[in-house]
Amino acid sequence: MYLHSRDYAFRYSDADFRDIVRPASFLAVMQESACLSADELGFGYKKLQPKNIGFILSNWYVELFRPVNYDDVLTVHTWPIKPKHLIVFRDFELFVGKERVGVGTSRWCLVDLANFAMLPSSVIFDGVKTEYNDFRSTTFNSWRIPRAEGGECTYSKIISYSDYDHYNHANNTKYADLLMDAFSVDDLRGKWVKQFRISYIKQCKCGEKVCFYRLKLDDGSWVVEGRAGDELRVQFNVLFGEL
Repeated sequence: MYLHSRDYAFRYSDADFRDIVRPASFLAVMQESACLSADELGFGYKKLQPKNIGFILSNWYVELFRPVNYDDVLTVHTWPIKPKHLIVFRDFELFVGKERVGVGTSRWCLVDLANFAMLPSSVIFDGVKTEYNDFRSTTFNSWRIPRAEGGECTYSKIISYSDYDHYNHANNTKYADLLMDAFSVDDLRGKWVKQFRISYIKQCKCGEKVCFYRLKLDDGSWVVEGRAGDELRVQFNVLFGEL
């Protein structure tokens, strides 16, 4: 059974004002492990980039069982799930020592980098011997996030250099910080992020102004969405726990 495993020692800058690791920092190490695993399996960035194709993220889901602190060493386990026609799945388990502190799952799309048109996964996976695991880290399968209709705009950002990656759009991990910035320090005092999911709707490019609207749902979670003008670009659903 294939499993990629890597340890990550967080930096002081990975934590927030409560010394708890930020959602963006989790996504950064999970993305790193996903890319390293893809390299191992023969469909990583360096292999695909000369063909002008690549993977972009469609969705993240992360569930944490306790706060993870800046001085915890996080072990990330990841493995691919057998792809469907247009969607490639990847699961994650998160450990501190032998303690299982979280799980995650993600959906990726293969695209033509010239125009970002979606490509069938068969373009790279047909005829390639890849080990897939039947084991899933979580039973989560609810990707639809409600709209934040009537929500208030609490933060805005012009996409710039520090947000960009090699695909010339805002990197998926950057959105987690931008979306969390819809909450103030006072809003977050005494709370920690137990669960979150992100849906990436459309790329954000350099110079675009994105406004972030938030709305509390009946289940106690919050929806935050980023809009460029009236166009929806990204959605975030987060559930906080009490410290």
